[in-house]
Amino acid sequence: MAFWSGEKLEAELAPLIEPFDTEAIDCAAYTLRIGDEIYVSPDRDVTDPSRHTKQKLTEGQGFTIPPGQFAFLTTKETIEVPDTAIAFISIRARLKFRGLVNISGFHVDPGYKGELVFSVMNAGPTPLHLQQGQKLFLIWYADLDRQTKRKKQPADGFSGIDTRLMNGISGEILSLQSLSDKQRALEAELLEKQRALDKSLTQQIQDQKREISNLRLLVRIFLGASIALVVGLIGYWIRTWMSTP
Repeated sequence: MAFWSGEKLEAELAPLIEPFDTEAIDCAAYTLRIGDEIYVSPDRDVTDPSRHTKQKLTEGQGFTIPPGQFAFLTTKETIEVPDTAIAFISIRARLKFRGLVNISGFHVDPGYKGELVFSVMNAGPTPLHLQQGQKLFLIWYADLDRQTKRKKQPADGFSGIDTRLMNGISGEILSLQSLSDKQRALEAELLEKQRALDKSLTQQIQDQKREISNLRLLVRIFLGASIALVVGLIGYWIRTWMSTP
């Protein structure tokens, strides 16, 4: 097996990749772009129903892959692998370093013809912002030792995203990041409830102290009035007794 050089890619790829651009040759690989159709698995923050199905993108339209979520991304190019070769695919390193992981196959069989559908995951802690037409994928070609009859048929190729692929990831994928976010939200909710409870108990204690203070004031007034009444009666009795002959 021998990988095709950049020179061979330039000489051989024009009939195999549509549309073909010599500027997309990167050393011994060819750079493919994000196509017009994508699907991103929805997270708990997604309220737009249209995000729960595949999307058709306009030229240059942006989209995001939330942390921990999966996506199917098509290539803008249609590629073909001759029956004398095999191809290998990957994601550009710049996006890998930001957490985008290719979890689909890493090769393209001899005889394949059609768009490529990449299954990817955002393993990073922040949303990944991408857009239609962005250079994202790499493909390498390598010669087989002979022409093979064990190859893909034209009908096997993709043209857009098959809805059967979407069924397995149509719900929210619980990632470590989303679980961490949920834990923090729960902790914040419990803290808020604790603060509300503490505030309620403090208010009740203050109300009881106020009632006790008012009761003490009433007792003092009652005692003062009672003492004044008793003293008045005693004085009256003494004056009456002394004035009696």
